[in-house]
Amino acid sequence: MTAPTSPVAGASLTLERVTHRYGSMLAVDDVSMRIEPGELVALLGPSGCGKTSLLRIIAGLLRQQGGHVVIGSDTVDALPPNQRGAGIVFQNYALFPHMTVAANIGYGLKARRAGRAAVDAAVKRMLALVRLDGFADRWPRELSGGQQQRVALARTLAVSPRVLLLDEPFGALDKNLRLDMQIEVKRLQRELGITTIMVTHDQEEALGMADRIAVMDHGKVEQFGTPDEIYDRPATRFVAAFVGTSNLLPGRLSFGSDGAARVDLDAGGQWTLARAAPCSRAGTVAVSVRPEHLCFAAEGQAGFAARLVMTLPLGPSVVNELVLADGTALKMLSPRAAAAARVAPGSDVRLALVPGAEPALFAA
Repeated sequence: MTAPTSPVAGASLTLERVTHRYGSMLAVDDVSMRIEPGELVALLGPSGCGKTSLLRIIAGLLRQQGGHVVIGSDTVDALPPNQRGAGIVFQNYALFPHMTVAANIGYGLKARRAGRAAVDAAVKRMLALVRLDGFADRWPRELSGGQQQRVALARTLAVSPRVLLLDEPFGALDKNLRLDMQIEVKRLQRELGITTIMVTHDQEEALGMADRIAVMDHGKVEQFGTPDEIYDRPATRFVAAFVGTSNLLPGRLSFGSDGAARVDLDAGGQWTLARAAPCSRAGTVAVSVRPEHLCFAAEGQAGFAARLVMTLPLGPSVVNELVLADGTALKMLSPRAAAAARVAPGSDVRLALVPGAEPALFAA
């Protein structure tokens, strides 16, 4: 089984109870998921959570100790990396310094004994695709970081993989170039329709680029869903704390005779919620509320007391650092025009939920 040499649409990728240990450490813990053809999925999590190990298992660089990897309709567990139809771009790009850009891009095809005409045509096509026409005879040392990354992508795409694997692809780039390359990679991925799995620890990168995100911790997938689902409806306390910023407030959940969910906050005040999730059991809970879901309470509006400690203007927004009566610190994000101009640090204020906000509830 060899990878095709002409562009093909992406294939589905299915992981069936994939497990791997390093000695006594469980690095990948019974992971199952299905990635649809043409989908871009981010594996997101802290260092050591198992995301890179999982990517290496998909690539065939690491043989899992349990479970199966299926690309399209083929179970590829026994196949070497060059026969799986999965191409990987490493964080350091791994370009051959003694080869020109053209030679780097054509390397994989030459290794598969493609004819010179086919290699030259593929190199020309890839240079145009990654917008590096005229760079064929340059050496890697003559390229910027972003240009090197484009060459690494072109080299991987030249052999027409069914699945593209990206290992922290933007980690070596500065902030401005990173955004440019995120847009470029997204453009290429959409243009080619190639199934893509990207490892990252940058939540903004994952939320901005991915169709779906698998949030991992200690080898497990804590939640697999769209960026909106991950951010607005976190399934676990870890996801709520790791993705974005979240305030955790202790309280008690109860249900009225009308079935409405009510949370009495330990800090004072009661919130009536449209839904109680993911915890819907009455009793002690931790309430996860995003900073942008809090606001200063209007005159006569129910709320809970806090003291404004500090304001930090950030362009069109203001981050407000507050402290509750019991010493709990929390953050609130306000529009710049509506926040710090009216309330001075040291002021006693009352806070309320923004209309439509849906805090997540977790068993305490």
